[in-house]
Amino acid sequence: METIKTLCPYCGVGCGLEVVPDKKQSWKVRGDRNHPSSQGMVCIKGATVAESIRSDRLLYPMMRDTLDQPFRRASWDEALNAIVNRIQTIRSTSGPDALCVYGSGQFATEDYYIAQKLMKGCLGTNNFDANSRLCMSSAVSGYVQSFGSDGPPCCYDDLELTDCAFIIGSNTAECHPIVFNRLAKYHKKHPNVKIIVVDPRRTPTAEAADLHLAIKPGTDIDLLNGIAYLLLRRQAIDPEFIQECTANFSAFAEVISSYTPDFVASRCGITVSELETAANYWEQSQRVLSLWSMGINQSSEGTAKVRSLINLHLMTGQIGKPGCGPFSLTGQPNAMGGREAGGLSHLLPGYRFVKNAEHRTQVEEFWGIAPGSISPNPGRTAWDMIVGLETGEVELLWIAATNPVVSMPDLERTKAALLRSPFTIYQEAYYPTETSAYAHILLPATQWSEKTGVMTNSERRVTLCPGFDTPSGEARDDWSIFAEVGRRLGFAEHFAFDSGADVYKEFVQLTRGRPCDVTGLSHEYIRQEGPQQWPCPENEPPHPANEAKRLYTDRRFHTPDARARFSAYHSRGLAEPPDPNYPFVLTTGRVYGHWHTMTRTGRTEKINQLHPDPFLEIHPRDAAKLQIKEGDLLEVRSRRGKAQFPAKVTKAIAPGTLFVPMHWGSLWAEGAEANAMTHAASCPDSKQPELKACAVQLVLVGAETAAEVVAETAAEVGEFNWAKSTLAVTS
Repeated sequence: METIKTLCPYCGVGCGLEVVPDKKQSWKVRGDRNHPSSQGMVCIKGATVAESIRSDRLLYPMMRDTLDQPFRRASWDEALNAIVNRIQTIRSTSGPDALCVYGSGQFATEDYYIAQKLMKGCLGTNNFDANSRLCMSSAVSGYVQSFGSDGPPCCYDDLELTDCAFIIGSNTAECHPIVFNRLAKYHKKHPNVKIIVVDPRRTPTAEAADLHLAIKPGTDIDLLNGIAYLLLRRQAIDPEFIQECTANFSAFAEVISSYTPDFVASRCGITVSELETAANYWEQSQRVLSLWSMGINQSSEGTAKVRSLINLHLMTGQIGKPGCGPFSLTGQPNAMGGREAGGLSHLLPGYRFVKNAEHRTQVEEFWGIAPGSISPNPGRTAWDMIVGLETGEVELLWIAATNPVVSMPDLERTKAALLRSPFTIYQEAYYPTETSAYAHILLPATQWSEKTGVMTNSERRVTLCPGFDTPSGEARDDWSIFAEVGRRLGFAEHFAFDSGADVYKEFVQLTRGRPCDVTGLSHEYIRQEGPQQWPCPENEPPHPANEAKRLYTDRRFHTPDARARFSAYHSRGLAEPPDPNYPFVLTTGRVYGHWHTMTRTGRTEKINQLHPDPFLEIHPRDAAKLQIKEGDLLEVRSRRGKAQFPAKVTKAIAPGTLFVPMHWGSLWAEGAEANAMTHAASCPDSKQPELKACAVQLVLVGAETAAEVVAETAAEVGEFNWAKSTLAVTS
């Protein structure tokens, strides 16, 4: 069998992989040297991804009437008929807005698209949201408000063309390692190039920086406005670009006038010298590339932070040119593709919006559905679905390719709401997961290696991922499951697809003339020409796969007057600041090897050996005050929940701040769920929760209690291993 070229199914870097069969009827994976995004590099997650292909797979549909019953094996017909009957009943009694689907950036674009057509088109509700709401929605709203459209304007090639990389809210070295590797190699060869890292933790990313700004959590806008103040005072701006290509500069200038160096340094917990050095690097650089991820997005001020960062690029004219621009690093492998397909509750395919009457009409006409079929009201966000379960307004929740019982904020409240759900469908490749315990129906889905579809990475590069393995058991592609439900509901003419290629062929037509135009792409075209960056309109000459495309090179934006918009925000700080009862700020994040909620990496031996246990980082000064030693078991308590972690005493975390990794759910560790403490306060524009900061207290667990915890953990692991081997199925 020939080598299969595909894409790593983990993070938004979108590394190219080559998969080859070995003699043991399994697969070997290596980096694809010809993929322009990764150039043959691959991290431990991509290198070991084949190990989990057949581990703990959900092999056939399973059902139960109530959550206290065991699952029983069911046929696809029985499961699908039950789903269709329940949807029909709810539509006739409560209306379509009682139906919700919660999807995933793990979807291929084809999966996303068919789900939009089913929910927003045929069923008439915009209640489709994805875990990208927890990940990238602040970047989306920031780009839209500043530029008139979503879409990162930069390319990975800019990593090797910049004079200064400004990394804020991103531990790039661990979370997007191949992006960081490209930047680090370039930085080493060009000592004149500067790297600034803004992070309360001294991460591996910060270790490589020329300047590390260890700001207090929640002071990002203070810092960005402070840099802007200095640049404006020094006239280190591009007045021509501001005059000809932007709007609202005067309001922005008025806001930043109060962000003096002394004020900003005090607010952020840094020195005036450090602030001035950061401004110096911006002033002295002709090409500044800013990189950000969850530390900015997962905030009650997420959109404001994104736009405040974009302000720096607008005032210096640092956009649309090689080596510079505001570059959001996407969290999931196809979060970008989901955005193109309309995969959030306020979006429609082709970068359209449900509130826009013209956009709704365009999609209705293309889908051949009656005028007014698409609701003008944005649907429920991921958290709104949880609230809807609490109030009884949500009567069916369909979860696919994600694990909200670990990833959602305020987990105790989330779990309680899921227990109230009248009917939960869970569509997943793996079993068990933490969420499977809350489902009435389990549907086995194919995963990355078993289905053919496309994914778009952080630099807007579309890669074809061909299926190369036989589906496990009775697993079906996510898009085909949604399509079959649509057919059984009476919409057969809208779901007459024989393959993912057919689905993609229809989807691209909805991007015609839009900022994310991919009408020139098809499965076959990408297979022949290699991964492509959009825009890629029809009839455009073939574009070399290794040649970068940037947005806004003509200095015109997708606003009515073609001008980018300055924003004017004062910092509001954390939604839940520390106080005497809860004196610490808890922040969360990833570690190098694990991915999200460990659904795949938890089943990979090499990664588990690298990261066997969760932990809590605490500064030595705080540890000394509380008489905490390395390895002591600590209980972290917020107003919502608690969890326990062994202490890691380190100067890598700032005093007053704690860090725990967000990966471990109840299947992998006892009582170590980071999101048991977090809250649901969210950005008013993006609706993205502030998962990166909450107020907590620490309690040292006594020796007797610690022994009990160890015993409980051992018992839990034993039960999990039994569940994995039996799948808990009754006949």
